[in-house]
Amino acid sequence: MKVAILGTGAIAHAHAEAVNALAQHAGLEAVELAAAVDIDAVRAEEFATKHGIPRHGTDLDALLAAGDVDVLHVCTPPSLHLEQARAALAAGVHVVVEKPAVLSLAEIDALAAAEEQADGATVTQIVQHRFGPGAVRLRRLLAEGTLGRALVAQCDTLWFRPPEYFDVPWRGRFDTEGGGPTMGHGIHQFDVLLSVLGEWSEVRAMAGRLARHVDTEDVSMAMVRFADGAMASITNSLLSPRQTSQLRFDTEAATIELSHLYGYDDSHWTVTPAPGREDVATHWADDVAASADGAIDEGRSGHLGQLVPTYRALVAGQAPPVGVADVRGTLELAAAIYKSAFTGAPVVRGEVSPGDPFYETMAGTGAPWPPLKDTTEETS
Repeated sequence: MKVAILGTGAIAHAHAEAVNALAQHAGLEAVELAAAVDIDAVRAEEFATKHGIPRHGTDLDALLAAGDVDVLHVCTPPSLHLEQARAALAAGVHVVVEKPAVLSLAEIDALAAAEEQADGATVTQIVQHRFGPGAVRLRRLLAEGTLGRALVAQCDTLWFRPPEYFDVPWRGRFDTEGGGPTMGHGIHQFDVLLSVLGEWSEVRAMAGRLARHVDTEDVSMAMVRFADGAMASITNSLLSPRQTSQLRFDTEAATIELSHLYGYDDSHWTVTPAPGREDVATHWADDVAASADGAIDEGRSGHLGQLVPTYRALVAGQAPPVGVADVRGTLELAAAIYKSAFTGAPVVRGEVSPGDPFYETMAGTGAPWPPLKDTTEETS
């Protein structure tokens, strides 16, 4: 199975390292990183040299027309993902796309239609934190009833991005990045939240542009009610000097917490049993010990942890473990957060549908705040 990487910026290196490591896993010995494509020929060549890739170039159409690529990893800016994924699917090539896969619910539905028309080619989005052993363990223990019902959750992506971070032209814009920290940063954390708690039913949110000269928000907060009654808070920030990514789940039997930054392993999880339920901590610790030997990438929640089961599915002719429907569910929550924040009204599941402005773009009816005043001269 031959793999190509499209776009050779920062995140592409994580893809290349993971793809090159696939051959070390049973059933994936024949996976080969065969090509790299970037509009910058020099950058494509440097990337190919660094990762031992035999071919590089600047023309995606020529790569697909050659017919000797099986999987395309799309690592370009988000506004380009839909058309590039469509081109790959039309050529019968599987697509692995970085988050966000596309910019809106309208685009994810268009991508789903393209996948349906493709001859067996599939789409999956990188959501690597779903595949870390702690998240897998938590979902299993909830499904088995060991933890009882999930009742309360917190999901915080508190990161810091200085003003110069947004000097990259496509960042901080709804039309090219899809949104601010809600779409581009916090989405990985609340994707895990959804994978654990299931379908949500109602969202109430606020968002603001407090400190960065961008078109999007630089902070958002939401309260979410889930279909089974569980409730969660979500905070997404790019203004937090002490950076952390945190998830907390309070269940009937225990509090399960994850604190990390850009990736986690089992050492980042803590378990606090409810009174009389010390067995839960023992059960968790025993599971950690039992799974350590077979852990992928030493149990870290990186790209390799997702790509191993994904490529095993592709080699077997099966659907990847994360499909377009999973991606849509997470994007629908993002759209609901934006709609509630921008309109000041609660949003229920299914409300953001064709005909709704927030279906077409996360900007919807437009951000309800004026541009920030430029205080450069006043403070210099």
